[in-house]
Amino acid sequence: MVSGELGLLALGVLAGITNLAGVWSSILEYTSYYPLGSRDWQFYAFWGTGHLLNLSLLALGVLQFGTYGLPQLVRGGGFALVAIGSIIVFAATRDLGVEQTQGMDEGLRTDGLYRYTRNPQYVGYIPATAGYALLVDAPFVFPLCGFYLLWWFSFPLAEEPWLRERYGREYESYAERVPRFVGRRTLWLWLGRDYGGK
Repeated sequence: MVSGELGLLALGVLAGITNLAGVWSSILEYTSYYPLGSRDWQFYAFWGTGHLLNLSLLALGVLQFGTYGLPQLVRGGGFALVAIGSIIVFAATRDLGVEQTQGMDEGLRTDGLYRYTRNPQYVGYIPATAGYALLVDAPFVFPLCGFYLLWWFSFPLAEEPWLRERYGREYESYAERVPRFVGRRTLWLWLGRDYGGK
């Protein structure tokens, strides 16, 4: 069993490193791996490695469930984070649509949840990912969830230059009004008030 778990960990690490390297090569302008934009080899490489990491996370979550020894209260908090994050992700995905969620260019979205944060899906995925690690309480899941957390914080850094190039002043104006993730502006916008601060 342990060798199978190590194999799943290795598969997940390889998938995580591959996608993270591709995204950072785009951030540093060495390649145009991400964002996707069309269904080419990058699209299938990106989603393929993402699915391999998901498979590793799910399998290790089942095989090692509860073996790390976290207190029940912490694991219950993990469940709450997964639930809250998932609700945000589902709502943001519905707002954006399947094609744009998969990286296809369908226009700039600034309504729905995108009024409060420029990246509502990532805002949902961050607590859901951390919550999953706490909930399943599995030793090998923690480092793999770390890759996902790095992805969620890295993706906007690769997407924003592309969005600026594609949508110009429209995106600049949007970025000036709405935070990348969440902050004081998010609360003010949610309350329907104008926020003049940075």
